[in-house]
Amino acid sequence: MWRTVLDKMLAKLVVTGRLGVTWPDGRITAYGPGGDLEAKVRLTEESIVRELGQRPVLALGEGYMDGRIDVTPEQLYPFMALLIRNQQSGAMPRWFDTVQALRGWTRGIEQRNNPLRSQKNVQHHYDISDDLYRLFLDEDMQYSCAYFARPDMTLEAAQAAKKDLIARKLRITPGMRVLDIGCGWGGMALTLARDYGARVVGVTLSENQLATAQARAEEAGLSDKVEFRLLDYRKVGETFDRIVSVGMLEHVGFPHLDSYFAKVDELLAEDGIALIHTIGHLSEPQPTSMWLDKYIFPGGYVPSLSEVSASVEKTGLWATDVEVLRGHYGPTLHHWRARFEAALPKVREMYDETFVRMWRFYLVACEATFEEMYQGVFHLQLAHRQDAVPVTRDYLSRGQGDDRMMQAAQ
Repeated sequence: MWRTVLDKMLAKLVVTGRLGVTWPDGRITAYGPGGDLEAKVRLTEESIVRELGQRPVLALGEGYMDGRIDVTPEQLYPFMALLIRNQQSGAMPRWFDTVQALRGWTRGIEQRNNPLRSQKNVQHHYDISDDLYRLFLDEDMQYSCAYFARPDMTLEAAQAAKKDLIARKLRITPGMRVLDIGCGWGGMALTLARDYGARVVGVTLSENQLATAQARAEEAGLSDKVEFRLLDYRKVGETFDRIVSVGMLEHVGFPHLDSYFAKVDELLAEDGIALIHTIGHLSEPQPTSMWLDKYIFPGGYVPSLSEVSASVEKTGLWATDVEVLRGHYGPTLHHWRARFEAALPKVREMYDETFVRMWRFYLVACEATFEEMYQGVFHLQLAHRQDAVPVTRDYLSRGQGDDRMMQAAQ
């Protein structure tokens, strides 16, 4: 029965490219007309056939993790890209679309991230081990989309370009007080203090990130300019000249988007500027992948542009600039995935094979999503006054950014 169900699902789904499936009994079926994307996969047990027919998104990741879906590491990306591309253009079963719609309607209940739950969710992902992240991130441990101003840039150069672009949009001058919401391992805060002369307060809910960020500030001789706190952003009470938040809005959850931007409104000085860097959908709102929510980012939610715009409209803030960064996160994830694969001997010293397959699936699925779906990165520049930034983007020229860096160093 379940083979028939899955067979019909794949026959309707795969309308471009070709997918070859080897069933548990050894029989082989090909789906799709062929094309630039082709992949082969083997289902090793009848149980995974049933689960893929019942809950395809969750079963796909779990089946790969435990080996019941057998696909080589080299084939995993074309396999995932093929499925995601066809999901955009093919026909999923009516019941699947209904479930997705229901999950979208109930996202306000599923993602109620109070401070305690938020801390647990963050620690689930970020407190596993800094050593793992050091194996595939750049030297500054930037765990967000890089900015590939040129396609041949190294990951290190592209991450430095991302930080420079954000700093220029913030128009930071020496002595300004900056709040970094979700400061990670401290790279952005340290850059703003060292290269722009800012005085930065960074907040995080990850104990590992806090310890690493504090150690880095001490080592760099910046402890007098940068303060890192283990603190929920909702509990911050001071006013700041500038606010920056990179890759944190995705952890807020749909029910808290209004309160997040209201807090930015509250904490930002009257003549201040905020820059929010977040993954976002360019299509209508989408529910979080069940697999990602369970294994990688519990409580996470990627908002659509319409959702963040609606929340900003409820504040006293101007959206002084909105930029959509396209074609940057796919290459970023490709660099991370290549470094992860190159570091496998060290990863396997730290974790079992199930974890290795889980993390590989995560990186591959995210890369394919950014390349195949209407998903990008939003830069939301916000201010209380429309004249807080110039009326053209000329001020973003690299020369002005370099001048500020030189001024801060003097």
